[in-house]
Order: sequence, then structure tokens, then C-alpha cells
Amino acid sequence: MDYSSYDIHPVVLGYDEIVALAPQLKGKRRLVEGLIHFLSIDKCNDMHSRLCDTPGPDFCRRMLDELDIKLKIDNAELLDHLPEGPFVTVSNHPFGALDGVTLIDLIGSRRPEFKVMVNMTLNYISALRPSFIAVDSLASDDPVKKAVSVRGIKEAMSRIRNGHPVGFFPAGAVAKLNGHLRLEDREWQPTVIRLIKKMNVPVIPIYFHGSNSWWFNFLGIVSWQLRTLRLPAEIFKKAHKTIHISIGNPISVEEQNAHSGSLEELGLFLREKTFELRDR
Repeated sequence: MDYSSYDIHPVVLGYDEIVALAPQLKGKRRLVEGLIHFLSIDKCNDMHSRLCDTPGPDFCRRMLDELDIKLKIDNAELLDHLPEGPFVTVSNHPFGALDGVTLIDLIGSRRPEFKVMVNMTLNYISALRPSFIAVDSLASDDPVKKAVSVRGIKEAMSRIRNGHPVGFFPAGAVAKLNGHLRLEDREWQPTVIRLIKKMNVPVIPIYFHGSNSWWFNFLGIVSWQLRTLRLPAEIFKKAHKTIHISIGNPISVEEQNAHSGSLEELGLFLREKTFELRDR
């Protein structure tokens, strides 16, 4: 594929990008430089700069290889018999970044035009922009962010109409601790479920087993910005480990329609079909 139209540059997060994510750090350059090292952002920048010459799915595969991350895949044979034409994947979101990288490796290596709808903050990983559809998952009132989301939704629909697959993390953000201090996926967003219903194509549920560290989840209670900045460190904590993934059978349009009395019903159905895979 031709990636020449994408703005791909070596650094993922520098001072300016970090201040954009966490404005309270503006003017505190020494503190930011310390955080860049403490949160492994410097290691992330270094790896990205070495691998960004092969954007998209190839970047994902090289990244997983460099980190020595292995994949244990239930129903792996389904990957060799993906539906022809357009389809959708839905997944839980336990890692916040590495699950997206892994999903692009799984599907994009077989369908290079595959794109995943992600939180716009992940667009800082510019080597993955060819495989991302960026939206504002926080539903901000900022007109610029709203415009990004509108463009993202239109792009997702256009890709389906043109016969390409699209991936979703319907929770819209990484899993969080609930009131009982247990990790759970956030509510699946009605906007995403409405979009999936409108697409009217087969849906493949994919479940990622595992979670980020306790420290990452604790930071989510303190500040979502700090938790976001912690994502690079969480990626490196998975080095030399195995990610367990379960893939479900495609859910036909007819089966979806049988559970489409309301958006809530369809959302619960797709979520249940995804989470029932965790017992494998």
C-alpha cells in the first residue's frame, strides 16, 4: 500500500505533545524530561524512530518481534478464512495501545486495508496512522475534536461501502477499575453500536485476555492524562510475554438483526458474544 500521503515522523511524544496532553506541565521542561525517562517514553520514541519506515501492519509485526511478544490465539484458523469484502471486528480494550497494535497485526497482515477506530490521542503513534481512524472518544465540546470525530465516522462508513474491514473497541477507552476495584470494560458506546448497525455487515468478536499493571489502573483514578502517559511503560512491561487472544465466529447480519430491537439490546448482545470468549 502507498503510505506517502501520511505525516509520519520519528518521535511519538516530545515536550510539546506531552504538554498538549497534560497542560498542567507547561513550562516544566525539566519535569517533563524526567517523566519521558521514568515512563519509558524515551524507549518508545527510540523504537518508533527505528521502525516507522514500515508503517501500518508491518510496523506492528516488527514491534511485537522486537519486544519478543508472542501471541496465543484461540480459533486461529478463523484468521485464514476471514469474510470476503467488508466486515467489522469488536473487541474489549484492556491494554489501551498494545491491543490495537496486536489487532492490526492479526487482521491487517491478511487484509492490509484494515483500519481500527481509535482515540485520537493514539494518533501520536504516526507509524500507525495508515491503520487508524481517529475520533474523540471523550465526546468533547471542542469543535475541532468534534470535527475529527465526524470525519472518522464518515471514513469508517466509506471504507465499509468500498468493501474494506473496520475494527472497533466499542468502550472507546481503556478498561478501568469499578467501585469494587475490579477491572472492567467501560460501557460500550451507543454511537459505535449505531454505526455498526448501520454498516450491516458480519461482526467478528475478539477478546483480549489480561490487563495493564495495578499502577496504571491506579493512575486512572488520579488523572486520565497521567494514565495515558503511562501507556508506553505498559507496552514495555509486556516484553518477553505472551498475549492470549480468543477469536469468535463471525456474527451474521441476520443474527444481529434478531437482537436489534434497540441499540442497547444490540450492544449488550455484541458485548456478551465478545466476553463469553474469556472462558476459553
